[in-house]
Amino acid sequence: MRFLLAFLFAMTLGFADQIDDFDSEFSDKNEIYDPISGYNKIMTNVNDVVYEYAFEPVIKGYKHVVPTPYRTAFYNVFDNLMYPIRLVNNLLQFKFKNAGEETLRFVANTIVGFAGVSDVASKHYGLEKHDEDFGQTLGHWGFGSGFHIVWPILGPSNFRDTIGGVADYFTNPLSYVKPSELSMGLNAFSMLNDYSLEIPYSEFKKDAIELYPFLRDAYEQRRDYLIKE
Repeated sequence: MRFLLAFLFAMTLGFADQIDDFDSEFSDKNEIYDPISGYNKIMTNVNDVVYEYAFEPVIKGYKHVVPTPYRTAFYNVFDNLMYPIRLVNNLLQFKFKNAGEETLRFVANTIVGFAGVSDVASKHYGLEKHDEDFGQTLGHWGFGSGFHIVWPILGPSNFRDTIGGVADYFTNPLSYVKPSELSMGLNAFSMLNDYSLEIPYSEFKKDAIELYPFLRDAYEQRRDYLIKE
């Protein structure tokens, strides 16, 4: 996993020569900077085939075998483990109240919720979750999204969020599980379980006239919303 993230980071830096006009991009938040759209369209089509014909059948099979209550419990456990990412990034954005609430959530869910199996913090204590990642932190402090990029398998991203993803990796407790194969397996299982609780990919993209602009715009608009939240 560390090798993959290092590779992604190196690839991102390799595109640095294409971002000389970042300053003008930062000043226009409504226009998506997309200098490598040709590559992005090709990779979107490749990912589309992988998602629809490889991932979706696996997710459907998983949903058929594992009932929703169990998948929800798995989600709660992994989400509880991501507390360090939320805590650090709330602190970096000076959202101290949110950081405190995240800490109370972690304590409640870990102790009363049996290691996070049950989200008692939300259900019984009214403690809200405050999702923040390093990409959002960079955006909060004025770092523009940079150029849009579609990564193999990982999908839509941008320069800022790619850097943020590397930082989040080192804040993710699962990154330190040994051996590394187990760490990768747990992260993959967490992603599989998360996707099983979301709208299916084929359902999400069904109204898209052109797939690449649809996924690109949806990603960038969602990230902008989360940063401004």
